[in-house]
Amino acid sequence: MASIKLDKLRKQFKEVLAVEGLNLDIEDGMFVAFLGPSGCGKTTTMNMIAGLEQPTSGDLYFDGKRMNDVPAGKRGVGFVFQNYAIFTHMTVYENVGFGLKVRGCPEVEMKREVGKIAELLELTPMLDWNAGKLSINDMQKVALGRSMITNPGIFLLDEPFSNLDASFRAYMRGELKRIQREIKQTMIYVTHDQVEAMSMADRIAVMYCGQLYQWGSPDDVYNRPVNAFVARFIGSPNMNFIECAYEVENGQGFLQQRKGGLRVPVDAKRRRLLEDRTGPNNLILGIRPEHMKVYQQPEPNALWQGTAYALEPLGPLTIAHTEVGGDRVQVKASGGYRTRPGDPQWVALDLEYIHIFDGETKLVIR
Repeated sequence: MASIKLDKLRKQFKEVLAVEGLNLDIEDGMFVAFLGPSGCGKTTTMNMIAGLEQPTSGDLYFDGKRMNDVPAGKRGVGFVFQNYAIFTHMTVYENVGFGLKVRGCPEVEMKREVGKIAELLELTPMLDWNAGKLSINDMQKVALGRSMITNPGIFLLDEPFSNLDASFRAYMRGELKRIQREIKQTMIYVTHDQVEAMSMADRIAVMYCGQLYQWGSPDDVYNRPVNAFVARFIGSPNMNFIECAYEVENGQGFLQQRKGGLRVPVDAKRRRLLEDRTGPNNLILGIRPEHMKVYQQPEPNALWQGTAYALEPLGPLTIAHTEVGGDRVQVKASGGYRTRPGDPQWVALDLEYIHIFDGETKLVIR
C-alpha cells in the first residue's frame, strides 16, 4: 500500500495543456475516483502516476518518495484497463498466475496465491478453463485477478467495466468495493460515469479541461458542489438551472426568473450573502429533481404553475418534465404519476436545498 501526493503536476502535449497544476493528497488505502468527461485529463493523470507519461512539471510522491524519475516497472503499480488484454490461449489459472510465474515463484506458492485470488473473485470453478472461451464479464475478472496477485501498492483502473453489460457492471461495482476493503490497497479508478464514482469511491476528484474542480467525498460533491459544472455533472437526472436575478420587495429578498418572472424567496442567510456580493446581478438558481414536487392540482406550498411537457416512467419513479415560465425543469415524481403534455402542473421547491451560482463565474455563492 502507498500514499500518493501530486504537487503542481502539469502535463502539456505541444499546444494542448492536458493537466494544469494538479495538487492532490491520497491517503494510504483510499479508494479514489478521477471523474470527468472525455478529455478532462483524468487518464493522463493516471498515466503520470503509473510512469507511462512524464510530467512536464511538478512532482509525484509515493509515501513521501519522489517518483518522477522512477521507471514504471519499479513503481509497484498494478493496472486494469478497459480492454481486458488477457492471454486467450492460456487457462484462467495460467492467466491469473502469470505475474508470479515470470518472477520465478515456486509452483506450490503460486498455486496457493492463485487459489486465494480465485476465491476472492469467484473464479475457482473456472481455473482449468481456456480463457478464450470466457464471457467478456469473466475475462475482466481474470484481468483483475492477474493484476491483484502481484500485490501492488497502488492499483490503477482505467474504466475497467465500460465494456461489461449493465447488470454485471452493477454487480462488479459492489464486488470491487468489497475487494478493496479486504486487500486495503490504494486504488485510483478513472471513469466518466458518476454512478461508478459515487457508489465506490471514498474521495472523488472531479476534473474538467485539465483542472481539478472539486475534491471531496461523494456526499460533498453531490450536496455541496463548488460550481455549476460539478452540480450538473453529478446526479441523474441533472440538477435544474434557472437564470435569475436577486430582488427585494417589501423587505423580502427573492430570486426572480429572467424568462418568466417566477419568484423564489430566500432566507436571511442567503439574503446576506447576495447583498454582500459585488458585480452584475446575474445569478443561476440550481435545484435537484428530488428536491421538487409536482402536483396536478393547486397546492398551498407550490411556488410555480407550469405546463406538463413529457414524462419518463421508470418503474418506482417517474421523471416529470415541466415548463415553468419559459424554463424546462425535471421533477422526480412517484412511479404512478401520469399526466398529458399541455396539462397544468404546480411545482413546489424545498428551499433548504436550493443552490445559487454566480452567473459569470459559475461558482457557488455560499
